[in-house]
Parts: sequence; C-alpha cells; structure tokens
Amino acid sequence: MSAQVIPLPRKEPSLAPILSLTATAMNAVNAVILDRMQSEIPLIPALAGHLISGGGKRMRPMLTLAGAELIGYQGTRHHKLAAAVEFIHTATLLHDDVVDGSDMRRGKAAANIIFGNPATVLVGDFLFTRSFELMVEDGSLKVLKILSNASSVISEGEVDQLTAQRQIETSEERYLSIISSKTAALFAAASRIAAVVAERGEAEEQALDDYGRNLGIAFQLVDDALDYSSDTAEMGKDRGDDFREGKMTLPVILAYARGTEEERNFWRAAIAGHRTSDADLAHAVELIQSHDAVNATRERARHFAQRAIDALSIFPATKAREAMVEAAQFAVSRGY
Repeated sequence: MSAQVIPLPRKEPSLAPILSLTATAMNAVNAVILDRMQSEIPLIPALAGHLISGGGKRMRPMLTLAGAELIGYQGTRHHKLAAAVEFIHTATLLHDDVVDGSDMRRGKAAANIIFGNPATVLVGDFLFTRSFELMVEDGSLKVLKILSNASSVISEGEVDQLTAQRQIETSEERYLSIISSKTAALFAAASRIAAVVAERGEAEEQALDDYGRNLGIAFQLVDDALDYSSDTAEMGKDRGDDFREGKMTLPVILAYARGTEEERNFWRAAIAGHRTSDADLAHAVELIQSHDAVNATRERARHFAQRAIDALSIFPATKAREAMVEAAQFAVSRGY
C-alpha cells in the first residue's frame, strides 16, 4: 500500500520578503523623510505627518531600495532618492483627496477634512519642492530627468482621469492609458533610478523600468477591483468612492460592456451622478459580480504582474529577485 501524499498548504504571497530585504535601508529613508518634512511653519509638518505617519505600504520607495539590492549597489545615494519618490507620491495623494473630496485615507480622516483644502494643496506643493531638492542634491541629471518626467506624466494622467470622469463611453484602452500615467509612471521611475545610481547599463535600467511599470498597472487594477469587493475597514477608504465620483474604472467598463440595455441605463444614470445612494452602490456591486468583472479585472492584473516578473529574468536568481517576484504576486492576490 503506497503512502498517502498530503499536499502542503499553498503559501499566500506576502510583502514580508521585500520588507525584510529593504528594512535597514528603509530606516534610513524614513529618517530622511522625517527630517525633510520639517518646517518653521507648524502646519506643514503637522499636515504632512498626518498622512506620512498613517502607514501605507511604501511600495514606491521600496522598489528603489529593492532594485538597489537586486543589482548589488553598495552606496547610499538611493536613500534620499527613495525619500524623494515617497514625497512625490504623498503630494499626489494630498492633491487627489482634495480633487476627489475624499473623507478617508489609510483608515483615518483625510488631511483635507481635518486641515481644509487650501492647506492640503499647499502642503502637497511643499512636498513636491522637497522632492526636487533631494533630486538636485543627488547631482545626477539623469535621475532628475527620470523623476521630473514621471511627475509630469502623473499630472497628465490625473487630468486625463478628471476629463474621463462621468464619461460612460470611456474605453478599456483609455483607462489603461490613464493608470499607466497616474500610477505606473512613478513605479517605473522608482525602480529605474536604482540602476542609474549604480551606473548599470541600459538593459538593466529598462528591465527595472519594465518591472515597475507593469507592477504599477497591476497594483492599480487590483485597487480598482477592491473598490467593489472589499469593505471600508480593509481598504482604509470609503467603499464606493470611485462609484460616487463617477470614475470609469475597469470593473465598471466591463460590467457596462457585458450588461443588458436596462443595466446600461442604470450605469449611465449612476456614472452621470444621478444614482449614488447606498442602494445604488449595492446594485452596482451586484451587477459587477454578476458579470464577473472583479475577477476579470484581477485576471488582467495577473497578466501585468507576470510581465513584471518576466522583466526580472535578466538578473541572477537571488533572494532580492525572489522578494521582488513575490511582491508582484502579492500585488494581485491582496485584499487591501
């Protein structure tokens, strides 16, 4: 009689390996962030600290640090640059919350709710300037070009998203273009600059850029799926924010495309802002689930995550590469 083979439980992907890989360097980055968000104007560190200390995955600076580990960089230039990346990201979050009228961010009241819209916008501007100071201090025109270009592309993506808002005919192609700009551009730049400071070749720069860009798209796809499949406590923001703001994200685009004419009439009214009650949100979630739009969105995310993983194939199989692969797998399996 042969022995029974009991399959081992499948291990869920985790950020733990990349967090461990970058822990020491992240402490140095956090020290830079803490130092550079200070000002003689008390409102500035108070408002910036409200968001920065609120947690978050620190994915973007983590990519700079992980990329440096992947290619064996021994210096410290990437610490300040990772802080610059986080300042760019934080500034965009502050501006986004004002534009969207958000009530929550990372599980607590958004800065604009506590401090008001004018202060939130201006402190976002302050953090942008801090990020550029850090880039200039680094002294690399190439790094400055990469990060400044990413900042420009992010702004373009945000404006494009604003003009697509409440536009029911927004295509999947345009949606992917928007998230490629507003989210993936900074992921790509954060990853690429690790190769630049280490003075590596174009192939390694491009590989890290491809990794970050595809990871960023996957990450945003999952974020948009979660808005229709997770609760407020899991997400750290109000469920249905995208729905009430009339944002054409992929779950809505797919549900609309696959729906009956009656369902499409509902979506037209909802995206136009005429059907935004809790009952309307519940119906929207029901339609999205009935057309398997969340799973389809996650499936597309898995495609981009695999492209991110494939981009790392030019690098040796090390713990750093394993951690970055698992980070991509986590990005699409996560529930928050």
